[in-house]
Amino acid sequence: MSSPSVNDAEAEKPRHPSFWVRDIPFFLVLVLTVTGVAYTSFSDRPIILYWELLAPMIGLVCVGAGWHHTTDSATRWRLIATQGLHWLAFLLVMNLLLLPSVQRLFNAGSIGLAIFVLLTLGTFTAGVHVLSWHVCLLGLIMTLSIPAIAFIQTSALIVAVIGTGIATVVALIWWHRRAKRPSSEADSV
Repeated sequence: MSSPSVNDAEAEKPRHPSFWVRDIPFFLVLVLTVTGVAYTSFSDRPIILYWELLAPMIGLVCVGAGWHHTTDSATRWRLIATQGLHWLAFLLVMNLLLLPSVQRLFNAGSIGLAIFVLLTLGTFTAGVHVLSWHVCLLGLIMTLSIPAIAFIQTSALIVAVIGTGIATVVALIWWHRRAKRPSSEADSV
């Protein structure tokens, strides 16, 4: 009888993807969502095709997040069907907001923000349905982005000045430390 080798033990370990690989879809959805809202807000026109492609993408991320909770093909099909209906309802309401009669009542920025609020609610409730804390957290982060987006829209100049000031202070500190480094290295030689 031979004892199992180290390579056999490593082969038997289940491989789990790294933290970053598992969370890339959630981060990508967050970045795409905030980018879409920012573009809509600053361009003053909604980007219909963008939202219509992003909603099914979030649906796929939700199905992927809930897949490990399924045990057989019936629960997998139920997961796919419920998420499909969930995101189809989002697309329907989103297209209602994009009707010309509704667009006459609101400007593009407010429609973009309303779509973002719907997307946030849809993402959080989808996370509840698939029992995924990742998706729920994504919905909560998106929720916290709503006041931030409204603040940035109303005070873009202030944010730009503060950002430039912070970047200047950081650059000066970096330059000062870099300028000190060669003289201290010459003293130590």
